[in-house]
Amino acid sequence: MTDQTRSAVRDVLDGRRGGLRAIMPFVGPAVIASIAYMDPGNFATNIQAGAKYGYQLLWVVVVANIIAMLFQALSARLGIVTGRNLAELCRDHFSKRAVWGMWGISEIAAMATDLAEFVGGAIGLSLLFHIPLLVGMIITAILTYAILMIERRGFRPLELCIGSLVTVIGLCYLIEMFLAPVDWAAVGFHAIVPQLDGSALTIAVGIVGATVMPHAIYLHSGLTQHRTNVLNDGDRAKLLRFSNREVVAALTFAGLVNMAMVIMASSAFHAGHSDVAEIETAYRTLTPLLGSAAAVIFLVSLIASGISSSVVGTMAGQMIMQGFVRVSIPVAIRRLVTMVPAFVVVAIGVNVTDALVYSQVVLSFALPIPMIALVIFTRRVDIMGRFATGRLVGYAAIAATVVVLLLNVVLILQACGIAVPLLPSA
Repeated sequence: MTDQTRSAVRDVLDGRRGGLRAIMPFVGPAVIASIAYMDPGNFATNIQAGAKYGYQLLWVVVVANIIAMLFQALSARLGIVTGRNLAELCRDHFSKRAVWGMWGISEIAAMATDLAEFVGGAIGLSLLFHIPLLVGMIITAILTYAILMIERRGFRPLELCIGSLVTVIGLCYLIEMFLAPVDWAAVGFHAIVPQLDGSALTIAVGIVGATVMPHAIYLHSGLTQHRTNVLNDGDRAKLLRFSNREVVAALTFAGLVNMAMVIMASSAFHAGHSDVAEIETAYRTLTPLLGSAAAVIFLVSLIASGISSSVVGTMAGQMIMQGFVRVSIPVAIRRLVTMVPAFVVVAIGVNVTDALVYSQVVLSFALPIPMIALVIFTRRVDIMGRFATGRLVGYAAIAATVVVLLLNVVLILQACGIAVPLLPSA
């Protein structure tokens, strides 16, 4: 944080600044975390969901976003109250064997995350500028590294840069809503009425994996742990109020963008092009259906999403490694290591959109680990003091974790060809 921002935060906590000027110094952590909920993995799963199932899975997006709000708020709470991030607390309170296992799984999740983010941005560049995918990947890598270097000027400039890219994504989908013929009555119905057949389960789990992100849960606690000097519980209480408001605002925005992705895909493809399952196909199909402007706007949002989320993924990977094993490596090396799976996938000719979708399913399997750890720590009075979560919030967090675990169990059973009671087979 810059000295100016720290001073502004202190002025608010001491009552010397109010109104809108009191809100702005606290905006940043949730905005950065929110980009994880609008990454190219979301594009892939949401396009498939909308094209194949219409508006049917909108309720999954809503539920996943509510779960995301809860856990991002808890993560921020942990960092503000303890001054420690989630990975550091795992290292301090769990056995060495458990810590190494958690770190290993988290690194796999980080690579799966970067696969979606990195390849997604490269696909957008490749289609928009008619260049080879590998060239698009190299350009994405350069742009990502350049944005990461902004942090040398302070964290606030980096927050503003990522916030600008988030705004670009939102504006793109706002425009798409005016270009696509949307059945708003059906949108409202399916956003609140659950429907799920067996064949939609993989996409539903992919939506959860793409929406509630393991690395974002780790990262948010780190973004809030040293944001300002906390002098007493009064400061902590004020910081928590501002943090909760930012989480609700930022993730409501991210949730609306995700819903817009499904709505656009459903409106454009479901009636006559339900077989659209790839980003490239979606782009090429959009041109004759909604015009070239809609197709270009789609790619611009994809590029902004890929670059910004790749930056955030690298930041989270650094924080996870430092927290779990006290090892810090140069950003350039970290960026290189996490890019390797993406280059391998492209080099061996794997369908990149399928890779994006299944990377999100991988994330949904890694997700319960930080969720469970966060629930444990935020309920412990010896760690959180009077800010330990109450029964209502604690039970809600446990229920959300159980839902994710059950979805994963059902997916495993279906993958093994085992019939799931009360659920139609795929």
